[in-house]
Amino acid sequence: MLELFRTFVEQPVFNLLEFIYAIFPGHDLGISIIIFTIVIRMLLWPLVKKQLHQTKAMRKLQPELKKLKKAAKGDRQKEARLQMELYKEHGVKPFSTIGTLILQLPIFIALFFSIRKLIEDPTVLFSFSYAWVRDLPHIQQLMSDISGFEHTLLGVVDLSRKGIESGGPYVPAIALAIIAAIAQYYQSKLMLPDDKDAKKLKDIMSDAAAGKQADQGEVAGAVSRTMMYFLPFITFIFAISLPSALALYILTTSAVGYAQQAYVLNQDKEEMHELAVGAEKEEEAKTKREKREKTGKKKPSRKKKGRK
Repeated sequence: MLELFRTFVEQPVFNLLEFIYAIFPGHDLGISIIIFTIVIRMLLWPLVKKQLHQTKAMRKLQPELKKLKKAAKGDRQKEARLQMELYKEHGVKPFSTIGTLILQLPIFIALFFSIRKLIEDPTVLFSFSYAWVRDLPHIQQLMSDISGFEHTLLGVVDLSRKGIESGGPYVPAIALAIIAAIAQYYQSKLMLPDDKDAKKLKDIMSDAAAGKQADQGEVAGAVSRTMMYFLPFITFIFAISLPSALALYILTTSAVGYAQQAYVLNQDKEEMHELAVGAEKEEEAKTKREKREKTGKKKPSRKKKGRK
């Protein structure tokens, strides 16, 4: 299984990164990781877009789900059945969003192993690469003098170093980790619905301790809001414990992810605006028709003249 992962996931990821590193001017590993991440996000865009539309559709259904909850009157089986019927009616697949995460995880793991290989032994550029990548001019130059390989970002940040090392903290790596955590926070926040009346997780747990039955929708929403703060913290701890190249990857994928999400959500706003304008015009036309109909029904009254 490990050999299959190495052949079909890790090696293609490594060679794509090496190819980008070899062909772009400057041969900067940090810039190569940024371009690599953008390429991966673009390749995943059809799936990401579908995921975002599903998430957006589920957000729109929140008012309907609340109505279903009231209609079910505490009957969990009935509520679940009504929810699935509502999802089916609107073409929503609640578990389809997992696909993107499943695809991104192996890429991240493969990149981690690729970076570690490069840092520990740069000659892996020749031993683990495909023949056509190895034949690229810059890789041929490195084969004559491997000291020309630098694992830095713009010659400033050493991407092989960790934020916390035995010799003390490495500030540039810590800065990358902080920015990566902030980027992930805003990416998560963008997809959460604005619900000022939403209960906090501690309030739900207090109600449950008091004997009140917890609503699964409220629990899921509270957990999502809690994870919005918890995941960036975990990302920061994770990023300062590994080579800063991984922090750069997390930062870039969060930034590109935020841009993609904003694009889809702005499209939604434009669609909603167009629908609102269309509805307003339709209402105006309806009002005009009603006025014309009323005017047409009103005929001038004539007094009958009696015969003398």
